[in-house]
Amino acid sequence: MCKTFIVYFFLNLCEVIFIKADKSLDCLGLFCPEPVFNTRLQLDEMKVGETLEVTADDPAAKSDIENLAKNLGDQVLESKQEDGVTRIIIKKLK
Repeated sequence: MCKTFIVYFFLNLCEVIFIKADKSLDCLGLFCPEPVFNTRLQLDEMKVGETLEVTADDPAAKSDIENLAKNLGDQVLESKQEDGVTRIIIKKLK
Protein backbone atom coordinates (compact mmCIF):
# COMPACT_ATOMS: atom_id res chain seq x y z
CA MET A 1 0.00 0.00 0.00
CA CYS A 2 2.72 2.49 0.94
CA LYS A 3 4.76 1.84 -2.21
CA THR A 4 1.65 2.17 -4.36
CA PHE A 5 0.80 5.50 -2.73
CA ILE A 6 4.33 6.84 -3.18
CA VAL A 7 4.40 5.92 -6.87
CA TYR A 8 0.91 7.40 -7.39
CA PHE A 9 1.88 10.59 -5.56
CA PHE A 10 5.11 10.90 -7.53
CA LEU A 11 3.34 10.48 -10.88
CA ASN A 12 0.74 13.08 -9.96
CA LEU A 13 3.44 15.44 -8.72
CA CYS A 14 5.34 15.10 -12.01
CA GLU A 15 2.15 15.83 -13.93
CA VAL A 16 1.68 19.07 -11.98
CA ILE A 17 5.32 20.16 -12.26
CA PHE A 18 5.54 19.62 -16.01
CA ILE A 19 2.29 21.23 -17.16
CA LYS A 20 2.49 21.95 -20.87
CA ALA A 21 -0.22 24.36 -21.95
CA ASP A 22 -2.05 23.89 -25.24
CA LYS A 23 -2.11 27.62 -25.91
CA SER A 24 -0.25 30.63 -24.59
CA LEU A 25 -1.21 34.27 -24.23
CA ASP A 26 1.41 36.99 -23.76
CA CYS A 27 -0.05 39.96 -21.88
CA LEU A 28 3.29 41.50 -20.90
CA GLY A 29 3.13 45.28 -21.08
CA LEU A 30 -0.68 45.35 -20.98
CA PHE A 31 -2.61 46.88 -18.11
CA CYS A 32 -6.07 46.40 -16.66
CA PRO A 33 -8.48 45.49 -18.14
CA GLU A 34 -6.59 44.18 -21.19
CA PRO A 35 -5.03 41.01 -19.64
CA VAL A 36 -8.42 39.84 -18.32
CA PHE A 37 -10.24 40.81 -21.52
CA ASN A 38 -7.70 39.02 -23.73
CA THR A 39 -7.78 35.96 -21.47
CA ARG A 40 -11.57 35.82 -21.73
CA LEU A 41 -11.44 36.06 -25.53
CA GLN A 42 -8.88 33.25 -25.71
CA LEU A 43 -10.82 31.00 -23.31
CA ASP A 44 -14.00 31.54 -25.34
CA GLU A 45 -12.23 30.16 -28.43
CA MET A 46 -10.86 27.07 -26.66
CA LYS A 47 -12.31 23.57 -26.39
CA VAL A 48 -13.15 21.90 -23.09
CA GLY A 49 -10.06 20.19 -21.66
CA GLU A 50 -7.53 22.52 -23.30
CA THR A 51 -5.11 24.54 -21.19
CA LEU A 52 -4.04 28.17 -21.51
CA GLU A 53 -0.85 29.74 -20.16
CA VAL A 54 -1.13 33.48 -19.52
CA THR A 55 1.88 35.65 -18.72
CA ALA A 56 1.37 39.21 -17.52
CA ASP A 57 3.22 41.89 -15.61
CA ASP A 58 0.26 43.99 -14.51
CA PRO A 59 0.15 43.79 -10.69
CA ALA A 60 -3.64 43.23 -10.77
CA ALA A 61 -3.51 40.47 -13.39
CA LYS A 62 -2.98 37.56 -10.98
CA SER A 63 -6.11 38.10 -8.90
CA ASP A 64 -8.18 39.35 -11.86
CA ILE A 65 -7.42 36.34 -14.06
CA GLU A 66 -7.85 33.86 -11.21
CA ASN A 67 -11.27 35.41 -10.45
CA LEU A 68 -12.20 35.27 -14.15
CA ALA A 69 -11.38 31.56 -14.31
CA LYS A 70 -13.36 30.88 -11.14
CA ASN A 71 -16.38 32.82 -12.40
CA LEU A 72 -16.29 30.97 -15.74
CA GLY A 73 -16.11 27.60 -13.96
CA ASP A 74 -12.61 26.86 -15.23
CA GLN A 75 -9.70 25.53 -13.16
CA VAL A 76 -6.47 27.35 -12.31
CA LEU A 77 -3.84 24.60 -12.48
CA GLU A 78 -0.92 26.84 -11.60
CA SER A 79 -0.48 30.45 -10.57
CA LYS A 80 2.82 31.99 -9.60
CA GLN A 81 4.63 35.31 -9.62
CA GLU A 82 8.35 35.69 -10.12
CA ASP A 83 10.34 38.86 -10.77
CA GLY A 84 7.18 40.87 -11.41
CA VAL A 85 5.79 38.43 -13.97
CA THR A 86 2.67 36.38 -13.31
CA ARG A 87 2.27 32.98 -14.95
CA ILE A 88 -1.15 31.34 -14.78
CA ILE A 89 -2.26 28.09 -16.37
CA ILE A 90 -6.00 27.60 -16.76
CA LYS A 91 -7.83 24.44 -17.78
CA LYS A 92 -11.10 25.04 -19.60
CA LEU A 93 -13.81 22.97 -17.96
CA LYS A 94 -16.99 24.37 -19.55
